[in-house]
Amino acid sequence: MIKLRPKNISVFLILSAFCLLHSFGCTMMPKRDKAGEAPGLLEPQAVFKFADIPVPTGFKLLPNESYAFESSGIRVGVLKYQGKAEADRVINFYREQMPMYNWNLLNVIEYGERLLNFDRENETCIIRLKSRGRTLEATISIGPKPQLPKKSTRLVK
Repeated sequence: MIKLRPKNISVFLILSAFCLLHSFGCTMMPKRDKAGEAPGLLEPQAVFKFADIPVPTGFKLLPNESYAFESSGIRVGVLKYQGKAEADRVINFYREQMPMYNWNLLNVIEYGERLLNFDRENETCIIRLKSRGRTLEATISIGPKPQLPKKSTRLVK
């Protein structure tokens, strides 16, 4: 026969409370669609590496594969992120979010990978989306726009 000691009772009560809280916590999680994502639109993260280039919530920066440089108003960087989302949802995210930060969508290229090209007055931004199994890799490249040589208006005789 097992004797119930105060120590055994307290362990039993703690385990019971944990199981009870865990079972309620799982029922209160948002419903997921077939890809394991919450339904609806993707939301931007609260903190961005560059303040004017949003990243969908749930995407993690891959610091060993990323770099960023900023000096005297010139920015150059390649930021790699990984997350779970469908490529079409991420494309729609950037189509909606980037204009809010004064980026102009130039084009979207799809050929297995997807490229979104944006620009504004002095900068360009290329977002490359690549599926890797169940995850999506997003590479954000930013740099200055090339300065085109001014055309000469001088007439040659």
